[in-house]
Amino acid sequence: MSGPLSTADEGTPSLGVVMPTFPQHAREVRGDLVQWSGRAESAGAAALWACDHLFWHGPSIECLTALAFAAAGTERCIVGSGVLQLPLRSAPAVAKAAASLEALSGGRMVLGLGVGQHDGEYEAAGVDYRSRGRALDRAIPELRRIWGRTEGRYPQLPSPGSIPLWIGGSSERARRRAATLGEGWMPLFIPPKRLREQFDRLGEDTEEAGRPAEAVARALMVFLAVGGDNDAADRGARWMASLYGLPAERLMPHLIAGEAARCADSLLSINADGADHIALFVADDEPLGHFEQVTEALSAVGT
Repeated sequence: MSGPLSTADEGTPSLGVVMPTFPQHAREVRGDLVQWSGRAESAGAAALWACDHLFWHGPSIECLTALAFAAAGTERCIVGSGVLQLPLRSAPAVAKAAASLEALSGGRMVLGLGVGQHDGEYEAAGVDYRSRGRALDRAIPELRRIWGRTEGRYPQLPSPGSIPLWIGGSSERARRRAATLGEGWMPLFIPPKRLREQFDRLGEDTEEAGRPAEAVARALMVFLAVGGDNDAADRGARWMASLYGLPAERLMPHLIAGEAARCADSLLSINADGADHIALFVADDEPLGHFEQVTEALSAVGT
């Protein structure tokens, strides 16, 4: 990879952090996202990611709105949606908002796109859940057509240049969508033992689509909780259970938890299995302390 998501030091993964826009215990959204974003960048974040749900069972900040605050508080790191459910929205409206973020951030926008897995959210939005994959496949070329429009009655302003599109989702269809339509793939909930295999298949899918295997960045979003081994795992799993409304034991296998050094070792393994970038979704209302401990532990590995 090149640019802001490059690995800063050989053997150290490029790390991003998910913004705290879905509080579970504070039950209120943050009012200091500009300052928070600047501190995250200073702590070593190569990217700030905002998750997306239009309708949720708790308070949350809309994804693209949060990214505007992230852009205002940072100078270098990527600001990206991780990931925006495009079928719930109008493609022209998203194209306009993303182009505006690209301009306001100085060319640091990554538009992550996906379909989501919550049928109730689609019902609330009045959108057909079963056709969401086909809707996304149609909307991605539409985004690029709008961004490429330079003449006529409605040119796309501000001109966005080229906004990388990263595809979310862990399914085979999502992986193939990334290979054919995207510049990156950032799944969630892929077991570690399957990660290298899935990235290898992504390379094969990309070449089958007539593109170089390296044309698609390989990323992974992972849940993280730093602290005493049992305490961190229990707290993190309870936070995830609150977020998703699922039993904690079902989510525990998808959580990296424990002392910072142990978490750092897990992230190094993910990097060794092919992840160019790791987006850390900290299972806590205050994620920055966890992120700082992990980056410090990774720095110690290289010394």
